[in-house]
Amino acid sequence: MSASNLKLTIAFNNPDLNSEELDEEVQRLLVQIKELDEVEDVKRVPDPNPPLGNKTAGGFIVGLLLAEVSKENFKKLMGFLGDRLGGKPIELEVEANGKKLKVKANSREELAAAIEAAQKFVAG
Repeated sequence: MSASNLKLTIAFNNPDLNSEELDEEVQRLLVQIKELDEVEDVKRVPDPNPPLGNKTAGGFIVGLLLAEVSKENFKKLMGFLGDRLGGKPIELEVEANGKKLKVKANSREELAAAIEAAQKFVAG
């Protein structure tokens, strides 16, 4: 990761979905984010200790996605996520300048507030 880039971890927390459904959510978002020119890198988070016989998630932590974006493009990515993830229970963790901010959202309104908090964190 470049020192000037931000790292964003997106965790899907929907208790109504099983691990296969969470994995499908992550796969859909992964494909959509890969199409964005503003994002430097996006990938699944490897599971350092996958369960024996694990086949559904392929050695990745279920429900997690890691994106790397420049500070200049962070706001665009946040807008994209707001459009795609509104109403879904998620947790965002932003890492910038050696500091981390973790926010949770369970509704479109909470996601908007979480995105605003993340943008302020990155800006200041």
